[in-house]
Amino acid sequence: MGLNNSQYDALMRVYQKRQMENRHRQEERIREVYRALPQLEQFDREMGAVSLEQAKKLLAGDTGAMEQLKFKLKELRESREALLAVGGFSPDYMEPTYTCAACRDTGYVDGKKCRCLRQAEIRILYGQSNLEQVLERENFDRVRYDFYDRDLIVNQKKGISQYEYMKAVIEECRSYAEHFREKGGNILFTGPAGTGKTFLTNCIAKELLDQAEAVLYLTAADLFQILTDKRFDRGDEAREERYRGILECDLLIIDDLGTELNNSLGNSELFYCINDRGLKGRATMISTNLPMNELRDNYSERIFSRIFSSYRIIPLFGEDIRIKKKMGERRA
Repeated sequence: MGLNNSQYDALMRVYQKRQMENRHRQEERIREVYRALPQLEQFDREMGAVSLEQAKKLLAGDTGAMEQLKFKLKELRESREALLAVGGFSPDYMEPTYTCAACRDTGYVDGKKCRCLRQAEIRILYGQSNLEQVLERENFDRVRYDFYDRDLIVNQKKGISQYEYMKAVIEECRSYAEHFREKGGNILFTGPAGTGKTFLTNCIAKELLDQAEAVLYLTAADLFQILTDKRFDRGDEAREERYRGILECDLLIIDDLGTELNNSLGNSELFYCINDRGLKGRATMISTNLPMNELRDNYSERIFSRIFSSYRIIPLFGEDIRIKKKMGERRA
């Protein structure tokens, strides 16, 4: 996954701006503390002098200087924290703050692209700059259970209502997001339009983006377009990068599978995509209005077999929630 030179340079300028803003923020906090606690500034100078003195001893061959330095700095840090507490400041108030603590706003961790940089690339490559705005509206904090029917029985044997079933599904989705980095895994949401498939994928996407995972959301139509464009337009660097991003992101969300213009080429490319991601342990999440028998009939046997055997299948039931919301808004 990557950008052309101008895109990359523009993105790096964003990271440089963050670093500069972080430094200014830290400097302002230091000035604030020193104004409130003038004695702390002198204390910090003394800590620096102690470190310098012990460093000179180390260079002179004093083998015990390092242990002495550690002990002395520990004492000084404890005294410093106590002094900060007297002034009403937390122990780390003067420390740097970062937008991404993993890479400290450099974009890289141990020479490799940080998850935050990979997600920034996704926003540029696929025009997903508005995704975060959607996720502000559709996330686990916005879940409402009053749209689910307590009288609609979705499991006759166990007598489970839609309300009870959806509470369990939402908790399963929360758990999936919480343990994504350790467990990952693939999910297929099926069910009629308006039963909450896209909403649940967005809830999971929001949680993973907050964990700095690289999440790519594409409608099935957009995905198939990129897959087939790449086949016919080899050598185009931008298309190559978009295609690579589909294979390499931490979570690929394919929304509304079955609404795209499907053909044998699209089938072949889709199988390669989900198979390659599966082999590399990268998670894929699919939503579709198609029941399982139509999914089997509309796609190749290889695709259906891969999904059926490797995905957690979560069917959703009931009426169109969007209609219920509209009706509720009109009554209000």
